[in-house]
Amino acid sequence: MIRQIMFSRMTAQTARFSFVKCGSRNKRKMIVTQCIRSISSETSSDGHFFITTPIFYVNAEPHIGHLYSALLADAACRFQQLHGLPVNSLLFSTGTDEHGLKIEQAAVANGSDPLQFCNKVSHKFRYLFDLANISYTQYVRTVEERHKCAVKHFFSKLMDRGHIYLGDYSGWYCVSDETFLTEAQVHEITLPSSEKRLVSAESGHPVEWNTENNYMFKLSQFQSDLQYWLKDDKRVQPKRFHQQLQRWVNEDLQDLSVSRPSYRVSWGIPVPGDTLHTIYVWVDALINYLTAAGYPNTELWPPDVQVLGKDILRFHGVYWPALLIGIGLEPPRSLLCHSHWTVEGEKMSKSLGNVVCPQDCIKRYSADGLRYLLLRGGTPHSDSNWSEAHAVHILNVELADALGNLLSRCTAPSLNPNQLMPPLDQQYLKKMPLAGQKLVEQLVELPCIIEKHYHDFNFYHGIEVAMAAVRQANAFVQEEKPWELKNLPDSNHLDSVLRVALETVRMVGIALQPVVPTLASQLLDSLGVPVHHRAWVNLKDGFSNAQYDNLSSSFNLGPRKKLFTKIKL
Repeated sequence: MIRQIMFSRMTAQTARFSFVKCGSRNKRKMIVTQCIRSISSETSSDGHFFITTPIFYVNAEPHIGHLYSALLADAACRFQQLHGLPVNSLLFSTGTDEHGLKIEQAAVANGSDPLQFCNKVSHKFRYLFDLANISYTQYVRTVEERHKCAVKHFFSKLMDRGHIYLGDYSGWYCVSDETFLTEAQVHEITLPSSEKRLVSAESGHPVEWNTENNYMFKLSQFQSDLQYWLKDDKRVQPKRFHQQLQRWVNEDLQDLSVSRPSYRVSWGIPVPGDTLHTIYVWVDALINYLTAAGYPNTELWPPDVQVLGKDILRFHGVYWPALLIGIGLEPPRSLLCHSHWTVEGEKMSKSLGNVVCPQDCIKRYSADGLRYLLLRGGTPHSDSNWSEAHAVHILNVELADALGNLLSRCTAPSLNPNQLMPPLDQQYLKKMPLAGQKLVEQLVELPCIIEKHYHDFNFYHGIEVAMAAVRQANAFVQEEKPWELKNLPDSNHLDSVLRVALETVRMVGIALQPVVPTLASQLLDSLGVPVHHRAWVNLKDGFSNAQYDNLSSSFNLGPRKKLFTKIKL
C-alpha cells in the first residue's frame, strides 16, 4: 500500500498530549523526537487515507500544471480504492487560495471586487476538476467561514504557546510570490535593456527592499525538529527534493514574518485581536489542509500524502511542519513534490502566450485522453514537455492503435463469432511461439511491477509497463495469425490465442483504472468483466495465478464499442 512510504499513523490524542506536556525548548525537542521515533516504528493502519493537493491561487485561470497536481492525487486515491479502501474512508482535498495582495490587484484589473473575482476563478478550477473526473471529497476556499475559523484558532494557539512575537522586519520582498527572502535567495540578473535587477533565485520574480512591523513566528527554534522529521529518506519524494529540503533546513533558519500591515494587504484574515495586521497569505493558505480535516477537530490528522509543485516546496517542507509542531500536531507523513510542465521546450508563461488550457485539451482529446497524456508524460523528478504533435501521436499510437485495435481485432465477429472470452487450452502454453512466451512472462510479472511504480507515484512507469504488454500482445497476435487459424477444424488453437490476447487487455484495463477511469471501465465492459472483478487483486486471476485455473473457462463478452477514436493533427 502507499502507506509503506509514509509515517505510520499516530493518534491525534497522542500527538496532542506529547506536544502539550512540554515547557522548555529542550524538553519540547526531546518529546518531539520521542513522538517521531514511536511513529516511525508503528506499522498499523487505521483504514483511512488522507491526501491533498495545493490550493490553487486564483490570480489566473487553471493550466495543465494545476491539473497535473490534481491528477497525481486522484490516481493515488483510485489506486487505494482498487485495494479495497471504502469511499467513506478517503479524504481527498483540493481548492483555491483566494487572499492576498495579488488577488486584490487582479480583481482591480478585471474591474470587480475581490470576492466576485474569486468566485469566478474558483468556479473555473472546480469546473475543470469535475470535467477531468477528479474524485476530490473536499473543496476548500480560503474565503469560506469554516476556513477563517480554522485560521484564527490556529494562529491564536501559536500566540498562546509563545511562538509568535511582534517585531520589525526588513528584507527583500517578492510581491509576486508574497514572501520575504533572505540574501541567499536573491540574485542579480541583467535585462535585455542592460538594466540590472534583483530577483528571487527560485521563481525569477523581481524583489524590493521592504521594512515593516509584523508578527513573527519563531521558526529558528524548530530547526532540530525539522532535521529529525527529514531523517526518514521517504519523507519527501522524489529523492532530489528531499535532499533540497535538507539543505534548506540545515541552513540558519530566520524567523518567519506571519502577518502584513492591513493598510497594505487588506484582503485577508485579520490577526486575532489586532485588526491592524492581516495574517500572511501563505500561513492562511497552508491551514486549508486542517480545514479539510475538520479542524479544530484533529481526528483525521495528519495527511498521508501532500502533493505539491517544486516551486512551493519551501513553504510545505520548512514552514508548514514547523507551524504544525508549534501547535502540537504531527507534520504530514510524506510530501510528493513534482516538477513543472514546459511547452515546446519553453516555460509556460502568460507573456509568451503559450499557456496550455486544459479545457481546450479535454474538448480535443477527451478527459481520459488528457489524463493519459499528463500521467504518462509527467515525470515528478524533472520538468516534462508538452507538445501538441507528440500528444496526438501518443494517443493515436497507444490508445487508438495498440490497445483499441487489439481489443477490436480479438472481439471481431469474424474471429470471435460467439462473442466469448474463450477458454485457454493449457496444452497450448507448452508449444507457444517465442512472442507468446515473452508475453506470458510479462503478464505474470505485471501486477507486482505496476503496483510498485504506483506506490512510488511513478504512474508514468506503470503506464509504460502496461503498454509494453499491449505491444507484445499485438506482436503475438501478428505472429499467430488468428485470421488463418479460424479456417482450421480445431478451434482450440484460435481460442487459446484470443484468450491470451484478451487476458492482456483485461489486465491492462484493471491496471489503468487509476489513470483513465472512464476508458478502462468501457474496456472492461466490452470484455464482460463484472464490476466486482475489477479490483487490484483480480489482476492475479489469470497468468499471475501459477495454476491458470481461471483461464480454462469462458464467459460472454459485453457490447462492442470503439475504445478511442483517432485524432487528426
